[in-house]
Amino acid sequence: MIIPAVYLKSIERVGFGPHLFDRYRYLNQSPFRHSKILVSGPNFGCGSSREHAPWALEDFGIRCVIAPSFADIFYNNCFKNGLLPLILPEAAVREIIDKSKNSPGLELTVDLEAQQVRDNDEDIVVDFQVDEFRRYCLLNGLDDIGLTLQHEDAISAFESRQSS
Repeated sequence: MIIPAVYLKSIERVGFGPHLFDRYRYLNQSPFRHSKILVSGPNFGCGSSREHAPWALEDFGIRCVIAPSFADIFYNNCFKNGLLPLILPEAAVREIIDKSKNSPGLELTVDLEAQQVRDNDEDIVVDFQVDEFRRYCLLNGLDDIGLTLQHEDAISAFESRQSS
């Protein structure tokens, strides 16, 4: 469970981080305390269809979740909220998890422009693909409102024509 339902009483995007994985609290232990990338097993986000799940991850500081697969609604909610849900082959995910267990403080880089994940030693280098539109939105910090505002002049012109 990414965030227990008892904490889902707000529609603000902040304040959920302290309750991320509430019963487990793996991420409040060193060296994971300041993690920006979360690596998980398959079907991550299953049962977490509300936007509060990506909000909690982001509020904690997570910017990317790497897994072999994601629950569909959670996957889409991540993109809509500026969080990268990154699908990698299961063998690559297992390699990252195994290396992190043996190398506390392992640092990963997710290069969205180059579409590549690599560790600090470059022992692990994995290429990935992200839909071009979603990649553009993430790289430019755009959500649905930001995308709409890019066309504000055209929208205003259309509204002027319609009201005349």
